[in-house]
Amino acid sequence: MADFPTTARVVIIGGGVVGTSTLYHLAKAGWTDCVLLEKNELTAGSTWHAAGNCPNFAGSWAVMNMQRYSLSMYRTLAEDVDYPMNYHVTGALRLAHSKDRMMEFEKVASMGRYQGLQMDICTPEELKEFNPFMETHDLAGGLWDPLDGDIDPAQLTQALAKGARDAGGRIERFCPVIGIDRDGDEWIVKTEKGEIRCEYVANCAGYYAQRVGEMFKPFGGRTVPMVVMSHQYFLTDEIPELAAWTKEKGHKMPMIRDVDISYYLRQDKNGLNLGPYERNCKAHWVTPDDPMPEDFSFQLYPDDLERLEFYIEDAMERVPALGTAGVGRNINGPIPYAPDGLPMIGPMPGVKNAFEGHSFTFGIAQGGGAGKVLSEWIMHGETELDMWAVDPRRYTDYADHDYCLAKALETYGHEYAMHYPHHEWPAGRDKKLSPNHARLLADGAQMGAYNGWERANWFAKDGDDTSEEATLTWDRNGPWAVRVKEEVEAVRDGVGVLDMPGFSRYTLSGEGAAEWLRGQVAGALPKAGRMNLGYFTDSRGKIVTEVTIIRWGEDDFWLMTAAVAQWHDMEFLKSRLPANSDIKLTDITRNWSTLLLTGPKSRDLLSGLTEDADLALGWLSIQEATVAGKPVKLFRVSFAGELGWEVHSAFDDSAPVYEAIRDAGAAPFGMYALNSMRIEKGYRSWKGDLSTDYSLLEGGMERFIRFDKPQDFIGKAALLNEKQQGVKKQFVTLVVDAGDQDAPYMSPLFVGNEVVGETTSGDWGYRVNKSIALGMLRKDLTEPGTEVEVEIYGKRCKAIVQIDQPLWDPQNERIRA
Repeated sequence: MADFPTTARVVIIGGGVVGTSTLYHLAKAGWTDCVLLEKNELTAGSTWHAAGNCPNFAGSWAVMNMQRYSLSMYRTLAEDVDYPMNYHVTGALRLAHSKDRMMEFEKVASMGRYQGLQMDICTPEELKEFNPFMETHDLAGGLWDPLDGDIDPAQLTQALAKGARDAGGRIERFCPVIGIDRDGDEWIVKTEKGEIRCEYVANCAGYYAQRVGEMFKPFGGRTVPMVVMSHQYFLTDEIPELAAWTKEKGHKMPMIRDVDISYYLRQDKNGLNLGPYERNCKAHWVTPDDPMPEDFSFQLYPDDLERLEFYIEDAMERVPALGTAGVGRNINGPIPYAPDGLPMIGPMPGVKNAFEGHSFTFGIAQGGGAGKVLSEWIMHGETELDMWAVDPRRYTDYADHDYCLAKALETYGHEYAMHYPHHEWPAGRDKKLSPNHARLLADGAQMGAYNGWERANWFAKDGDDTSEEATLTWDRNGPWAVRVKEEVEAVRDGVGVLDMPGFSRYTLSGEGAAEWLRGQVAGALPKAGRMNLGYFTDSRGKIVTEVTIIRWGEDDFWLMTAAVAQWHDMEFLKSRLPANSDIKLTDITRNWSTLLLTGPKSRDLLSGLTEDADLALGWLSIQEATVAGKPVKLFRVSFAGELGWEVHSAFDDSAPVYEAIRDAGAAPFGMYALNSMRIEKGYRSWKGDLSTDYSLLEGGMERFIRFDKPQDFIGKAALLNEKQQGVKKQFVTLVVDAGDQDAPYMSPLFVGNEVVGETTSGDWGYRVNKSIALGMLRKDLTEPGTEVEVEIYGKRCKAIVQIDQPLWDPQNERIRA
């Protein structure tokens, strides 16, 4: 084909709503040399049979931002690109059967208001005013989003395609990708029509994304962690009373989501569309005897309405009109599911200059925002807002097929579930176990998963309620609370030990390693035999990651980060390494494990287990020693804010070391106790308090910046400019006059009715006996003693700004003892 493009800057694989949106955003930004390849016709995958629902509502701050952007964009898109579309902004009602559900609605509504969205909490009577077809006698209330609605997915995709073409983007239909190759810094995308050389590739292949992902394995890729689920919805015949009401009112009936039962119900023409997320759901193409077809374009699965009987009966009781009409048509089509039900948008793990935008379960609502986010990743290597919630690198080597299938079934069947702060979902567990796992369980450990690693959250005693049901609460005081208090007090008054497998850990070595690192972090490097914190920023001075830098020699380092950051930080560090240098970066996470030994009696206990350690070495010192006959590395540091050490040992040596420490009298404590203690010290957590939503200066971390060093670290110019202009908001610690709940992530802060900031984390401090929140506040309100309010599940609670120092042991005397 003479006309076929042989070069491009970006090749996008997949012509659904996400692929076309990405092309549209790239072209609009001036990246016109981009090509989208679709194996069939545009929309041939999940897009063509999607229901097209468009909610703003999301439990995730990042996902809500993405959906808000989509819906705002869609409201003007037909006019912007001159392409007619059926987009009905009908408003939608979410129904609550319980106080807990109302609390979730209050939380999301307050996030929405912060983003400029009107979301109203309603009584049952008010719900009935919005939708007279509905029974409300058994409801606690609900939520009204006036900007919710539905859109025609095919028209939306064609509108984006037209906008992209008009701006200079190119679309090749009926052009399957049959292979991927690499030549130097260029990708070669092979198709049946010819080859295209390009700089960047984006996998937007929907439910084919795993198959496309296989093509990248020779270049460092992995099996894409996703499963294809079958989602059914059915359309009824016309309902005369609905037709009459619509004609009288001049608009469609608002959509209903009965989230406690698990279905949506909306008007479609003059009938109804019912779509359940059923518990007894079904995955497809997950076994060798049920392989994914080569091409499933514009096809559906056979009807399976028996699975939906309970939901249909319930919906008919809710809206009796539903029972008066026959089923006009049933749709049973494939939709991709990531293990947590959120899409994957961002850098492809392990593969340079390759990106992903797939596994959307709500692709129509998220497509506009996804195109914006993915185009930002491709063009700038960073996104306007922190998008960790959807970053593909959040899944690492534990996300095998069994895990993905178990989690997809669980997530689909609980699509509208409430995500309580102390609840651990049971599917897909025990993927990575510490050598001490059996001992922890014997001691009553209630486990949580951290990047697949099982760690103790808290330790139960005989008679404690350890049922899953007990964790289904927003309240602080579940069965764990008294035990967490005891664990904190054991650390405060004696000595505790926490088994922490899975710290992300890399070696950095080779000639020039120190000079390279100096040019990357905002601050200084430790001297040999010492450790410190290093902060990496993006071009805007925003916080990308926090790394503990351990320096063994001149050019010999360990870099340690959060467990969940393993692939993210490895990729990030690797991407900045100079080409053709002697510097080597190696992931050794699996080789080592860590014990946190901390409390005023930790030195006494440790001295009885080692003969060669110098336990008088000060804060932030490092040394090699022997504990319980095993070689260890001792780091004089404690995230709990007490005298203590991190005891690092070879993975298999962790068990005898832990046994010896426990047998010598250290009390076991868990992650809940650690979180309580770190928040009392004002220590930040990654992707909560430390994210690319905030600059290092806003984060109150100026002491970790060396503006006067000659190295021009990335973000330095932006931070210098921000320092000169002054920050608009600043990190603060707040003591909150809280009720039964502590402030969750992204709770708005108010003065009067004006939003003046947000919380980034919150917990109860058992040593100071107060509810504490960390957060960002408008700069003029950060004077200690200033009173603001924090909205916690719909309730305004008084919060007082604290002096910029730890609440517990403000002079750090205990950790330096």
